[in-house]
Amino acid sequence: MSLRVLTLNIWNRDGDWPARRSALRHAIAALDPDLIGFQELLRGESLDQLQELLGDSAYHLAFAPASAFWMEPSLEFGNGVASRWPITDQHPLTLPHGDDFERRSVLAVRVASPWGPVCFATTHLNYQLQHGHVRVKQVAALAEHVNALGTPLGMPPIVTGDFNAEPDSDEIRYMGGLHAHAGSSVHFRDAFRVARQADGSTDAGATWSHRNPHTENWYEPDRRIDYIFVGSPGPGGLGHVKSCRVVCDSPVDGVWPTDHFGVLAELATP
Repeated sequence: MSLRVLTLNIWNRDGDWPARRSALRHAIAALDPDLIGFQELLRGESLDQLQELLGDSAYHLAFAPASAFWMEPSLEFGNGVASRWPITDQHPLTLPHGDDFERRSVLAVRVASPWGPVCFATTHLNYQLQHGHVRVKQVAALAEHVNALGTPLGMPPIVTGDFNAEPDSDEIRYMGGLHAHAGSSVHFRDAFRVARQADGSTDAGATWSHRNPHTENWYEPDRRIDYIFVGSPGPGGLGHVKSCRVVCDSPVDGVWPTDHFGVLAELATP
């Protein structure tokens, strides 16, 4: 048995949302994850995308806003969690920001899993390519928040999200313990990197790709910007990364589910 974790940016309601919603529901059902971190969800009186995707399922759901949606301020724009097991408490956090319009947050929850409490978090960092200095501050706040909620000697904390940063950036290196910020450092394992090293794969794991027609008008390079990070394994290798791969990277009945590809990791539950 393993713990299956999915991260997926759903691209708010851009494009043909009803068709994409159907494709997303199909893809999620096929992957059958235990924990899901969603980014770019919208919620308001007229629309609740998390409920539309999984409201009729057995998943337990949580949502936390980051800002008002710029195209319709009556809607909240934020992150969501779906869990196969009960969510016992929620801990949203507003992340540091620059002097422009972007506002970001992290939603961290505790889940009552069969292996004890699990701290599970999802986030969406600033997207502008020149905002590495902001993202470094954001990951430092994110990591501090998650580590404070983690459970010693159990399943390690799990962090998912659209980090809008490539693997060799300072912000991602910070998450992996390879870069310090303001005199501090942390260590989470990049699930895709661990799995690639284990199987000798040379796949770059791009989650923003020109193969996806939804990205064609952005004129940005292909790159890996969506991640699953896991703390150090617990007793007996609890939470060790068994596998990790890019998913939702093909159309469903001719419909591409979203503008990002997702990432699915399997964690050991010995």
